[in-house]
Amino acid sequence: MSRKDYVFTSESVSEGHPDKVCDRISDAVLDAFIAEEPEARVACETFATTNRVVIGGEVGLSDKDKLHAYMDKVDGIVRDCVRDIGYEQDKFHWQTLEVQNYLHEQSAHIAQGVDAAGDKDEGAGDQGIMFGFATNETEALMPAPIQYSHAMLRRLAEVRKNGTEPALGPDAKAQISVRYRDGKPVEVTSLVLSTQHLDEALNSADVRAIVAPYIEEVLPEGWLTANTIWHVNPTGKFVIGGPDGDAGLTGRKIIVDTYGGAAPHGGGAFSGKDPTKVDRSAAYAARYLAKNVVAAGLAEKCTIQLSYAIGVAEPLSIYADLHDTGRVDAARIEAVLADADTLGFRLTPRGIRTRLQLNKPIYQRTAAYGHFGRAPEADGGFSWERTDLAEVLVKAV
Repeated sequence: MSRKDYVFTSESVSEGHPDKVCDRISDAVLDAFIAEEPEARVACETFATTNRVVIGGEVGLSDKDKLHAYMDKVDGIVRDCVRDIGYEQDKFHWQTLEVQNYLHEQSAHIAQGVDAAGDKDEGAGDQGIMFGFATNETEALMPAPIQYSHAMLRRLAEVRKNGTEPALGPDAKAQISVRYRDGKPVEVTSLVLSTQHLDEALNSADVRAIVAPYIEEVLPEGWLTANTIWHVNPTGKFVIGGPDGDAGLTGRKIIVDTYGGAAPHGGGAFSGKDPTKVDRSAAYAARYLAKNVVAAGLAEKCTIQLSYAIGVAEPLSIYADLHDTGRVDAARIEAVLADADTLGFRLTPRGIRTRLQLNKPIYQRTAAYGHFGRAPEADGGFSWERTDLAEVLVKAV
């Protein structure tokens, strides 16, 4: 039996965190290529440090002339991202930073394993394992600690960018510890927030006074108590932020991106990868399946694992764990998910992309505040958060 009474902690980082700056840039490059050609191939990595952004990786378009023209647009893409995030520091400013672009054409050997040809279906872009998770402890069917860590930072970003709180800077980290009783989240035992501030005269108490109303606004009523321990900017001043204060790199915040450590994570990061890369698309599909299992009332908590081999279309395995909360046998869930006729689509790279409409420029918005637990959007963004499979699953089991 799983534990029912415990304290669990998750963290989030803001869009101005150095690693998230890099995730944003990588996904913005991806969006630009997919907007030009939905089947574009992109594997873009970004490194950021004082006054410098370095981009490398592999890209592919069917028209080679367009490929090189789009590579020339990368400088502007980088500056637009940094400006929107809000960096205008002396040593990291969207106008003056140096951009080094080392993108090049995708390897033909990788392409031949992935591309469809003749009777061969499109294969997975890499081998690997991917996990999806859902729990009914929040309305978004996400673990509470990560969901509310994201919510805190997203709200602070809103008031920073709309001018309500001009003293706040782009770089921030949040962490909350949540007490569970009888398996349900009931209170925050401790809260940690480190946020950049632009006024050097502010101390920790001053910053807490600024941020506390917004934190209280987004957390459920009664979760903050007289016993909640607060640590706001516990080291004191936090004026130098972003890549000037600490180097950033694409793909270093994978637990922040997913479930805050409450569920397993597969072998790869998401940002900068087009949806032929199952590191990304199959992780989205696994969340889609797990969320629909929980939305259907078949379990209170569900983990789905998928596995793939490079160049092979069908998943090698499908595994479900209902964490002792299932109303049906997990093996039955696995059988239904493996049946494309029942499910309505195949769990192949193309089947996933088609079902979830992933060949669209929808990725830049995923780069901060989590890839999961967001509302599905009209243009296909966060399509993996839909619960349109729930009725199908109920009938099938």
